[in-house]
Amino acid sequence: MAGTADESGVKNRGIITATVMLATLMQALDTTIANVALPYMQGSLSATSDEINWVLTSYIVAAAIITPATGWLEARFGRKPLFLTAVIGFIVTSMLCGAAVSLTQIVVFRLLQGIFGAPLVPLSQSVLLDVYPKEQQGQAMAVFGLGVMLGPILGPTLGGWLTDSYSWRWVFYVNVPFGVLCALGILLFLGRRAEWPMAGRLDWLGFATLGLGIGALQLFLDRGERLDWFASHEIQLEAALCVLGFYLFTVHTLTADDPFIDPTLFRDRNFVIGMILIFIVGAVLLATLALLTPYLETLMNYPVLTAGLVLAPRGIGTMIAMVIAGQILRYIDPRILIAAGLAITAFALYLMTGFTPDVSQGTLIRTGMIQGFGIGCVFVPLGTVAFGTLPPALRTEGTGLFNLMRNIGASIGISLMSYLLVHNAATEQATLVEHVTPYRQVVRDFAHRLGLASLSGRAALAQIVTEQAQAVAFIDNFKLMMFVSFLTIPLVVLVRRPR
Repeated sequence: MAGTADESGVKNRGIITATVMLATLMQALDTTIANVALPYMQGSLSATSDEINWVLTSYIVAAAIITPATGWLEARFGRKPLFLTAVIGFIVTSMLCGAAVSLTQIVVFRLLQGIFGAPLVPLSQSVLLDVYPKEQQGQAMAVFGLGVMLGPILGPTLGGWLTDSYSWRWVFYVNVPFGVLCALGILLFLGRRAEWPMAGRLDWLGFATLGLGIGALQLFLDRGERLDWFASHEIQLEAALCVLGFYLFTVHTLTADDPFIDPTLFRDRNFVIGMILIFIVGAVLLATLALLTPYLETLMNYPVLTAGLVLAPRGIGTMIAMVIAGQILRYIDPRILIAAGLAITAFALYLMTGFTPDVSQGTLIRTGMIQGFGIGCVFVPLGTVAFGTLPPALRTEGTGLFNLMRNIGASIGISLMSYLLVHNAATEQATLVEHVTPYRQVVRDFAHRLGLASLSGRAALAQIVTEQAQAVAFIDNFKLMMFVSFLTIPLVVLVRRPR
């Protein structure tokens, strides 16, 4: 059975909190920080646009496969040795990524970086839950949430600045000073758990089938849009392997004596509802960021750095909400906070359905802060509710699954929104083109201004139609996420209030 926080953990609570915050922020940043640097890497490493995307895919897939194993790894090696090894491994592989001179090298090093980075977030959350008493766990989840939520938001901004000011290699080197501070904090201040569950034999079949399902799902989602989904034999194979992996894992888990994932986790109603809600939060937050970046850069012609600066204030909204939620959680029913956060998120998305290509920066920043505030209101009480009724012995395994669901939600949300954006833009463009005829008064009014008698004039008109179709497609996606956020609120009723 698992123990509670040891004396060193309570005595050094502030330093331990800062240490795990660094670990969380480091891992969360690396999920998005490299995105803006890809074009620069492509030229430096002589890679095609399809090949360079493996720099992102390799990290995501490796981290997704290893994350569920964090509970077993902690039980086998101990929390402090595992945490320290993961941080040092992450530092070394970050340096190797920055020094890579070929595509093969950087893909292999990113794969290793994903493997070492996978335990960081679950271990950080588990440490905070153990170090803080129950009445202060809301504050602990607020601190943890800052790293998890701010990382993906700040990643593109920081990555854009480092790439523009120095080179793409600093996107990886920036991890080194943070990692060294984090490793020193773990080494000097994190005590060993007084008790932890003894590791049994690793269920290799369960781990392999779950890894197959998750890995195939991540490849399917990451590469589907580029390969035209089921028109590609690779995507068909990945979909088949995904279904096979999850089917075999489910059957094995229900029949094995000592399965890889403890079925007791799924008997806790709060934990199960929490996983569903964090899946939706991951999908809505990351899909919104994935949509707004091309919206600003393509439709509004913002430079990469400016787009990142406009998106960054939503992180301020998240910080404000998490600080407030962490303080008032002990006095208010967490279910009310979760429902309010979802409602605020839905309201922000409603405001975004009114965006046009000439929307002001003030409106972009204001709606971003509102949405960030809503997500922050959800995340803090959600972490407290999901683990409030879970036995301490299952916390690390539970945090691994919890964060895996957030990442899968983000992957599915981004892939689905990207597909719908392309599909809806093509549909809207076809609809608009039907109305562009010489017999319509609006066309005749603009004929002289655009010079439709010339090829350049007709090209300008085609560009206007394309931009309008894309703008409508973005609005359709914002509307869909608004409905998803709003319709999720009734799920909160199923949550039991933890004592």
